[in-house]
Amino acid sequence: MMPTIFKCRGLTVAPWVGGSIMVSSQADKAASHTRIVNTAAARFRRDGVNGVGVAELMKEAGLTHGGFYRHFASRDALVAEAVEHALEQGNKRFLTAADRGGQQAFTAIVDGYLSTAHRDTPEDGCAVAALPQDVSRADDRTRAAYGRQVENYLNILADLASGDDPAAERRQACLVLSALVGAVAMARAVDDRELSAEILSETAAALKEL
Repeated sequence: MMPTIFKCRGLTVAPWVGGSIMVSSQADKAASHTRIVNTAAARFRRDGVNGVGVAELMKEAGLTHGGFYRHFASRDALVAEAVEHALEQGNKRFLTAADRGGQQAFTAIVDGYLSTAHRDTPEDGCAVAALPQDVSRADDRTRAAYGRQVENYLNILADLASGDDPAAERRQACLVLSALVGAVAMARAVDDRELSAEILSETAAALKEL
């Protein structure tokens, strides 16, 4: 005989054979889902989308491998959601710096983005700089999310530019964002720490001269 199931304050409760009780909480499932996404967002930025497997991600999130498909239809679905989450985190930091307004905001963005801390902690950093190659080979949902974030950054940078020529401001925003992302990517890739630091500092100095 199937157990009787009833709902109480968001919990699905089923009296089980032998007198024990099975409780399935939507809140617990949501918390587990969030843990998986947060874990994947950090690991993808640090190790790349193909640098970590589902089993390892689930273990790091404190969950069993077998529970993965309770949360995601496929690995691609996890990748898309994790990349979206990572991009959103980066956007919040960008907006926080931009809230200062004008040259002060531009300087804060440049200094924060081209810092050694950002270079050395990709798992906490901007996904636009960490994942361009991975996203270029991803599905449409992931690429669309990346494109929206690039557009957001360009709009923020254009708004900070002085002048009354929208075309020139847009052009400068493209230059600045490309320099920020490219400098971080190269600084992480080279094996010479002095060269790495030079790439960051000289790019920051050049951008501030704009």
